[in-house]
Amino acid sequence: MKRILALSLASALLTCLWAGIAQARSFDEIMSSKVLRVGTTGDYKPFSYNNNGKYEGFDIAVAESFAEKLGVKLEFVPTTWKTLMQDLKDGKYDIGMSGITRTIARQKEACFSQGYVTFGKTPLVAAAKAADFKTMADIDRKGVRIGVNPGGTNEKFVRANIKNAEIVVFESNLAIPAAVADGKVDVMITDSVEAIFYAATNPALAAPMLDNLFTRSQLGYLMPAGDSRLQDTVNFMMDEMILKGEMDQLKSLYLHMDRQ
Repeated sequence: MKRILALSLASALLTCLWAGIAQARSFDEIMSSKVLRVGTTGDYKPFSYNNNGKYEGFDIAVAESFAEKLGVKLEFVPTTWKTLMQDLKDGKYDIGMSGITRTIARQKEACFSQGYVTFGKTPLVAAAKAADFKTMADIDRKGVRIGVNPGGTNEKFVRANIKNAEIVVFESNLAIPAAVADGKVDVMITDSVEAIFYAATNPALAAPMLDNLFTRSQLGYLMPAGDSRLQDTVNFMMDEMILKGEMDQLKSLYLHMDRQ
């Protein structure tokens, strides 16, 4: 009898523990709740920028379009590059929309939408020093300081390829372009779309290697593994936006892609 009671108590405890573990919501659960929760870092112009509590940027505009098409309320959920994947697995948000690079490592743990912007890693430097940075060898030398934000593909690229330059860590991605312009660091290696944006909007900055990108990748929207209906619906909405010219309008408004 004691053994049976002990097993019953253990079973009840496990049930409570599993019930307390947050899980990603299915497409049907999202529609039933009438709320689409979008995870975004708010630190990556021109895709996601937290402007004193109001989110702005290309991906924010796409998220607003998604919510309107689905007929649901939109809720932005703050996340970070370090916690992006775990927050998704914990069910804190439904779709990650923050200029997220499609990678095999992330695809193994989740799933992506179709790609919507093709880009590559490239340096962002002070305009006055643009002539000094024309190759990777110019960047990876002693005395050069490279700013990185922890947890994303920029940091991974820098740590995998930089052997001689000094790596300086900034907790906020938004702080790095300003640090480059102010001379606190010499280089930010980032996605070409971000480099194009800052070079186009700040005359103190330049992107001198756009014709010779270090990598080629695409951005996509991040979703939980296993929910094919959510993924299919997101891809369907993206196809509609492309067909009707909405994607091109938003790219022209936010991304300055004509500079590439």
